[in-house]
Amino acid sequence: MDSWVIGMMMSVSIFLGSIALVALLWAIKKGQFDDEEKFLNAALYDDENELNDAAKKEKKRKDASKKKEYIPE
Repeated sequence: MDSWVIGMMMSVSIFLGSIALVALLWAIKKGQFDDEEKFLNAALYDDENELNDAAKKEKKRKDASKKKEYIPE
């Protein structure tokens, strides 16, 4: 291969790698990977129905806190 082909391949790969790095750093800064409850919920709720019930209960709790009402567990 000619040296210009290798140079072009290197420059394109560095350019694409830098775009990927910038996208990764942007995602980290915006909190795209901050899902602290994912693994806890996976351990607590083995069944899909249990997870759906927990999500509905959490939604009711959030709605109640917006309305300043108390819903007992």
